[in-house]
Amino acid sequence: MAASVGKQVSNKQLILKDYVTGAPKESDMYVKTSTIKLEIPTGSKAVLLKNLYLSCDPVMRIRMNRDEDSIFTSYTPGSALSGHGVAKVLASRHPDYKEGDFVWGPAVWEEYSLVEEPNLTKIHHADVPLSYYTGILGYPGITAYAGFYEICSPKKGEYVFVSSASGAVGQLVGQFAKLMGCYVVGSAGSQQKVDLLKNKFGFDEAFNYKEEHDLNAALRRYFPNGIDIYFENVGGKMLDAVLLNMRDHGRIAGCGMTSTYNLDEPEGIKNLMFIIYKRIRMEGFSAIEYYHLYPKFLDHILPYIRESKIVYVEDLAEGLENGATALLGLFSGRNVGKQVLVVARE
Repeated sequence: MAASVGKQVSNKQLILKDYVTGAPKESDMYVKTSTIKLEIPTGSKAVLLKNLYLSCDPVMRIRMNRDEDSIFTSYTPGSALSGHGVAKVLASRHPDYKEGDFVWGPAVWEEYSLVEEPNLTKIHHADVPLSYYTGILGYPGITAYAGFYEICSPKKGEYVFVSSASGAVGQLVGQFAKLMGCYVVGSAGSQQKVDLLKNKFGFDEAFNYKEEHDLNAALRRYFPNGIDIYFENVGGKMLDAVLLNMRDHGRIAGCGMTSTYNLDEPEGIKNLMFIIYKRIRMEGFSAIEYYHLYPKFLDHILPYIRESKIVYVEDLAEGLENGATALLGLFSGRNVGKQVLVVARE
């Protein structure tokens, strides 16, 4: 039964126990149940949210570190995790939001949230699954769009390589590239994902990096003429091999480096001189810097979704009690597609 405004209800949260070093474990997090009164204090401009879908993002691992130098704010041990998600507005004293609105944006990993200064995006297109706003229509979508079109400046017929290609961002980059008439190859960590890349997302080729003992040779096999565009999601040994195989004036969009997130000491990149030899442009970026393109992005992608010219695969886990498992699965490759945590379906 839906919780009604004014009542005191239980509120599950997923809490970070302490800062993490090395690979995180499920025991680094725990579910805590407290209570919340479903009302907004008089005089406040808050909104009361019922959280529906939470986005499991690799960047959440970085926020588990005690790190004052990162652009990502560290979590506070003993407090709930936070990230991005989709919610329903149960009550509002804010002029921009009303009861019944669906919104996406910053989210705390809990069932209900009182947000004092909401910075949420209203959902106007509900003919697509609401969970898509954690992925293809949320920050992963903006990330793929900005990284590919704005940073890589693609041209028809170019050779494109995407690592972690079946994930939330990679599956979109590959499809954008195919729609532009590029040759696209993706890497992933299982045969199931390789099949998905070729048969569902339309990649020209794909390979399982875990079965390749020589990544340089693998890339030479798939790109005999070299790589024009590399969409970088993993870093480490893959980036080293890619640098050897880039074409002159190639472009690399630095989106993430998941292979390094659990390392105490980052891996060095041996082949960095190839950026000079081949006049490669490599640029790191954050989707938040491109949020101003969101209306343009929606105009671009919604017709493709509605016409099934772009498809999106999600991996749905149910309930906050399964949140730690879902989140940590990102780093072992257990998820197939965009990992979403379902808190409630409305």
